[in-house]
Amino acid sequence: MSPRQKVYHGILQELRKYIEVNNLQPGDKLPSERVLSEKLQAGRSSIREALRAMELLGLIETRHGEGTFLSAYRPYHSVEVLSSFILQGNNTRNDLLFAKRIIEKEAAKIAYDYMQDEDISQLLEIVRDPSLNENAKHVAFFQYLFHKTENLLLAKVWQLMDEFSYTISSLSYDQLFYLELISLYQSEDYAKIEELFHDLPVEK
Repeated sequence: MSPRQKVYHGILQELRKYIEVNNLQPGDKLPSERVLSEKLQAGRSSIREALRAMELLGLIETRHGEGTFLSAYRPYHSVEVLSSFILQGNNTRNDLLFAKRIIEKEAAKIAYDYMQDEDISQLLEIVRDPSLNENAKHVAFFQYLFHKTENLLLAKVWQLMDEFSYTISSLSYDQLFYLELISLYQSEDYAKIEELFHDLPVEK
């Protein structure tokens, strides 16, 4: 990072800490630029730049004549903004979908060790739920698997990648895929999970 980038990054980190330490909730007002400048020991122009970045991502909102307030987090707003910058080339899009598939495969393999009869029933209910469209079914299915992994970080990484993917491609696989994966859990055939994902069609 350049010195300027380091300062900017540091301010964003300090702002995040300030919000956490003061337990600010959506709708709570942030201190003024002057007060933040004094508290964080940073120039007001740097504070202003960091706040603008947070506003662009939908983390805060400025109300004319009232001040700056913490917003409810809206992940799709962030995704739409960022995707316009980083998802321009075909290679980037393909890399994202490929990486997402790898994470889904690993989640399916990790969840294998925790799968019980009631989990099989829950997954079958998701697949057979007529109220869910294909994309919603995919999200619900893998949300369940990521919950079984008990790995919060992995789940969050997948969620962000899934939201990015939604802007460029269909999220779902063929319904037979989900049923075959459930069948592998039932037959306790761990080795074939890798093969199942490997046989998925390559995104164009």
